[in-house]
Amino acid sequence: MSALKLHYQLHAIWRTEPGWRGHLRSVNHSDMGKRFIVAAFVFFAIGGVLAMLIRAQLATPRSAFVGPEVYNQLFTMHGSIMMFLFAIPMFEGLTMYLLPKMLGSRDLALPRLSALGWWCYLFGGTIIIVAMLAGVAPDAGWFLYPPLSGKTYTPGINSDVWLLGITFVEISAMCAAIEITVTILKLRAAGMSLDKMPIFAWYMLATAGMMVFGFPPLILGSILLEVERAFGWPFYTPELGGSPLLWQHLFWLFGHPEVYIIFLPAAGAVSTILPVMARTRLLAHGAIVAAIMALAFLSFGLWVHHMFTTGIPHMALGFFSAASALVAVPTAVQVFAWIGTLWQGRPDLKLPMLYLIGFFIVFVIGGLTGVMLAMVPFDAQAHDTAFVTAHLHYVLVGGFVFPMLAAAYYWLPHITGRERVLQVGEAAFWLIFIGFNMTFFLMHLTGLLGMPRRIDTYPEEMGWTWLNLLSSVGAFLQAFGFALVVIDVLLQIRLGRMHRRNPWRATTLEWAMPIPSPTYNFASLPVVASRDPLADDPDLGVALARGDGLLANGRSGWRETIAVDMTSGTPEHVAILPGNSWWPILTAAMLGGFFLAMLAGLYVVAPVFVVAVVGLGWCWAWSNGIRIDVGPVPIGNGLSLPTSFEAVRTTGWWGSVFALCASATLFTALIFGYVFLWTIAPNWPPPALIAPSLAGPLLGVAGAAAAVVGSRSGRRTLGLAGQLAIVAAMVWLLAAAPSPSSHAYGATSAMLAAYAIFHAALAAIMYAFLIARARAGFHSQARDGETRIVRLWSDHAAGAGIAVIALLALPGWLA
Repeated sequence: MSALKLHYQLHAIWRTEPGWRGHLRSVNHSDMGKRFIVAAFVFFAIGGVLAMLIRAQLATPRSAFVGPEVYNQLFTMHGSIMMFLFAIPMFEGLTMYLLPKMLGSRDLALPRLSALGWWCYLFGGTIIIVAMLAGVAPDAGWFLYPPLSGKTYTPGINSDVWLLGITFVEISAMCAAIEITVTILKLRAAGMSLDKMPIFAWYMLATAGMMVFGFPPLILGSILLEVERAFGWPFYTPELGGSPLLWQHLFWLFGHPEVYIIFLPAAGAVSTILPVMARTRLLAHGAIVAAIMALAFLSFGLWVHHMFTTGIPHMALGFFSAASALVAVPTAVQVFAWIGTLWQGRPDLKLPMLYLIGFFIVFVIGGLTGVMLAMVPFDAQAHDTAFVTAHLHYVLVGGFVFPMLAAAYYWLPHITGRERVLQVGEAAFWLIFIGFNMTFFLMHLTGLLGMPRRIDTYPEEMGWTWLNLLSSVGAFLQAFGFALVVIDVLLQIRLGRMHRRNPWRATTLEWAMPIPSPTYNFASLPVVASRDPLADDPDLGVALARGDGLLANGRSGWRETIAVDMTSGTPEHVAILPGNSWWPILTAAMLGGFFLAMLAGLYVVAPVFVVAVVGLGWCWAWSNGIRIDVGPVPIGNGLSLPTSFEAVRTTGWWGSVFALCASATLFTALIFGYVFLWTIAPNWPPPALIAPSLAGPLLGVAGAAAAVVGSRSGRRTLGLAGQLAIVAAMVWLLAAAPSPSSHAYGATSAMLAAYAIFHAALAAIMYAFLIARARAGFHSQARDGETRIVRLWSDHAAGAGIAVIALLALPGWLA
């Protein structure tokens, strides 16, 4: 087959439909990546405007530019937008666009999940921005501490906007985390074992894993606070057994890994771009991978350093202070490896390199002030001052924005296929670099002089005036710099000449294709033997376009790519990926309806949208699969592999594994909250416990046993009955429990039961789906993948049911 004919054939399979229909139905990873990047930049611009308003207010003492009510909304929205609507979606977009290309794949592992995440992000972000324009934006700080964010002190819907809007957006983050993890582990080029993966993939594997385990505590905390605000269940109310400290623990269990979730992708860009700019290879690759994993692990042990002043025991202070200082070690390993790479190479001072130098300076300063804040005595002095604000910006802007700007200029030719036309970008860099340091370095000084964070004005006699004025001038310099970046990019898109393939002479696979990239990435898939496939064979891109690799055909109109063994990179099966679809946008719209109904207080209407989501999920899953066995198919080079219809562990199975990991983390956080309140909060033990009985627990245990036996024996009806029995047992126990609004014990008991009911009901629906699919001919001895997926969910529901029964029944029995 000629290269041109192969191109037309693959484009017809992988293309995005033209017009509005294509915009709504596309699931292509390049489309999703570019959408995330553009939308994140728009939110960044909105957050930047809010920052300018904040600096305008603080430029002079006793300013009347905005009142305290508006100012509270400004700094709350600025922080929330930058954290949740800019930083995370920006690297998600970059990763979605790049990762399959770097790994030698044609798409992400679960394309429709990416599309669902995109629509959830867009709808959730829109809700938050519209609320701001309507004057009901969140105003209790981006961390929304209760009791300030509770109904007593925030009676309007401001906090509800944050809780529901951010939770909606977090669905997007969870979709991306699962998508990225499965893609890295399963959809790589043949021969790409773990040790041959590009360094960027290691960074993203660690980041996505941290998101899987880091986001659920915040989602749980948001659910509990929203339930308290909506229904009066007292999770955070001390008078009824709750504790505001529970929110701080749940928030910072997410919040501190969040810092590294934002930093690691940017560091991945640095480790990828720096060797290319230095015209050498990355020094100490193995040490950097070890440092990445160490950072991912240590980041979960630092959350309490945000709570040093809350009165926690001295032993805990010492442990978390040491852990906070220890995290500097793996960070320093990376910094020294980058410096060594520059030392051994011949650095080329092009625009991406300028931003990397800016990153080094700013991030190292931010890291040093971080070590200062890890020391308990210093933290006690600087807590809640502008010094902390300065440190935060040095770490996040230095550790994320500068590398992202380097990444933008490095990979922009890949997206546009064009060259830069003027040297506007260099001027933009200097404005941003000087403006940034002018703004935030001086904030260290105002903080050390005692200026608190989040104040809307200050008296002139405090001596902070000239420092604040210079900080504000620096902020506006930055704004001019970012405006020039936009102009530079637009000029490149509109006026730039077409770029040659691989303009940087890089060695990773994303440059082994024409630019801008075709919809299918590679006309045939590569077989790699090292981490630098283009260094091994500079003409690899031409050979792949000619069809000299694997899967050089458009068989049956399927979207095919290779799935490999996750450690060795040996081809395992041909993954058949789903095509463009309405299901993601429709499902996101129904989820949006649920969140809006909750926001409007229409609690009776909200379940209607839940039912609609279940129905759409059923139809979505039904659209997959085939009714015939196809057996192994040829992939080229004399090899044949089974398709994902007949593979043992598909990308869907692995996606379920990581989804359940996230769910189990949320469940663990809920148990932590239950135990924390029981042991720490005032007004415990509760005035009444669940009355001891045998009937409910026995029914639940019998149901769990039936579910496990049913899933393993293939008796789906037995599995369905078992899950329904777990639901009935939970209802039985709840009927004997105190009212959820009377005490935190009743509230946490109800939430534990709700978790078990949700998962048992979900597993029951899955069993019903399996029964219907088997009757419709979608299952055979070879095509049994859906059964294995349902077994995972059924076992999890049975295990969670047993655990909840023990937690609810034991206190009554032991009392």
